[in-house]
Amino acid sequence: MCRSETGGRGDRGYVTAEAAVVVPALVLFTMALVWALMATSAQIQCVDAARAGARAAARQEPEGASVAAARQAAPRGARVTLGREGDLVRVAVEAPAPGPGVLSLTLRAEAVAQAEESVGAVA
Repeated sequence: MCRSETGGRGDRGYVTAEAAVVVPALVLFTMALVWALMATSAQIQCVDAARAGARAAARQEPEGASVAAARQAAPRGARVTLGREGDLVRVAVEAPAPGPGVLSLTLRAEAVAQAEESVGAVA
């Protein structure tokens, strides 16, 4: 029998079966891509927040103002820590990655700056 005799009925259902497999895979891929972009954006915010806090602390601003500068640039729920080691000011920012709990990550960024009072000082 040739195809014209059966009316092409042997291929029925293949398109539906292929769509049933491909569409959920594409949705899952798109969701993973969106989550990765959101996590990358939050990581960049952590880096920017750590830099802002380190700059403020290096300018001899009060500790509260330096932490506030970092928190302003940080993603929601971030934890900011500020420390000093000799002439260096160190600011660390930690934040949970956005998204479902299954994909939970802790994003971390750290910035170090030299305190302005020590810049150009004769040892």
